Parts: sequence; C-alpha cells; structure tokens
Amino acid sequence: MIRPVFEPEALPVEATGADLPPVAPERLTPDGLRVRFEQRLQWAPEPIVESRLREGDPRLAAVLMPLVVREEGLTVLLTQRADHLNDHAGQVSFPGGRQEPYDADATATALREAQEEVALDPARVEILGSLPDYLTGTGFRVTPVVGLVHPPFTVEADTLEVAEIFEVPLSFLMDPACHEVRVFRWEGGERRFFAMPYPRAESEGHHFIWGATAGMLRNFYRFLVA
Repeated sequence: MIRPVFEPEALPVEATGADLPPVAPERLTPDGLRVRFEQRLQWAPEPIVESRLREGDPRLAAVLMPLVVREEGLTVLLTQRADHLNDHAGQVSFPGGRQEPYDADATATALREAQEEVALDPARVEILGSLPDYLTGTGFRVTPVVGLVHPPFTVEADTLEVAEIFEVPLSFLMDPACHEVRVFRWEGGERRFFAMPYPRAESEGHHFIWGATAGMLRNFYRFLVA
C-alpha cells in the first residue's frame, strides 16, 4: 500500500516527555560524558521504531553526533539536507552516510562523511563511543558515533548534500519536556515518531528535528539517564 504524503510539522502532538526525569547537568559536560561512556550501563533504546518502507537487508551507515565544546555549554551540530536528495531530503540530520568497503568501521564512516559534508577536520573530533544501531524506515542500519568537537574549527557545507549547518544546545535536546511524539494515521496503518522543534534565532519558525535524528537523540537521552 502506498502511503499518502504527509507534513510532519502539521501533525498533532500525541505525547511529550514532560513527566520524565531530566539529565543531571554534570553529565552534559565533556568530563561527564567521558565518564558516562566509560561505564557499562544497562539500558534499553526507545521502543518506537520506524515502519519499514523498503524491503530487504538494511544498508550499513553511520552518522557523527558532533557535540561542540562551547564556553556556554555543549551544542549539537546538525545539518539541513538538500531538497533534491533521494533519502531524507530536506530533513534535519547528523553528518553521515552509507558505509563504504574501504571504511575500517562505523567511526571511520562517520568521520569521513562529516569531512565530506561539512568539511569538519577529523583531528578536531574526540570520539567518545557509539549508541545502539538505529534502523530507519528507508532501509539503513545507522550507527550513531558520538564525539566532542574541539574549537577552533571551521565548517563549510557541501551544497550538493547540505543546505544549512546550525547548532542546537545539548541541554535543549536532552530536556524531555522538549520531546514530542507525533502520530500519522492513514487507512490501514499509523506511524509514530519523535520530534524536537527548535526555534530559529534569526527568523520566525523553527528547525523541525524529527524521525531518525530525533530518535537517535532520544536514545542518547535514555543512555544519559540510565
């Protein structure tokens, strides 16, 4: 069955995470994150998963979750994908892409893709670890690789893939009160997904973070509060 086209921003909010515990502020620091990734924690990823739109074995991919070390606190570097791309066009995403045969591992894929998409120098990235793989509805098994990005550094968008580069405070994205669950129903099924709308500073409107990117950020929240 072909799904109707939907506008995710226009869908009603079904639930929020306002009743969930906040992340302790000391864990949202470089040292706090280093300690957290060194621990062996028992925790479970979110049960909400994306409905499969593509049959067959998932294609391996990786993204870099870049946590920029700023004086005012950590931020998350995100991109707005170009509208003409085949997969996830126009969506907010982490730098990343499919794994190539010459990539040694998921970390190598994430760093290579970040350099190609936003010209981020891998030497400025301190890898902390990775989160559980995330299976997207478009048929990718994505490994989120988490790293601290140490200034000074520069970024420049590859305009063939990236329309915009921006940063969002990690404290905002790790605040469960800012997490929404939206639901899209159609005849024969429904889809639930996380969303984290972030207001734009320079204009009206917001960056609508949803789908796989929001799902991976939600798993990061679960990891930090475990």
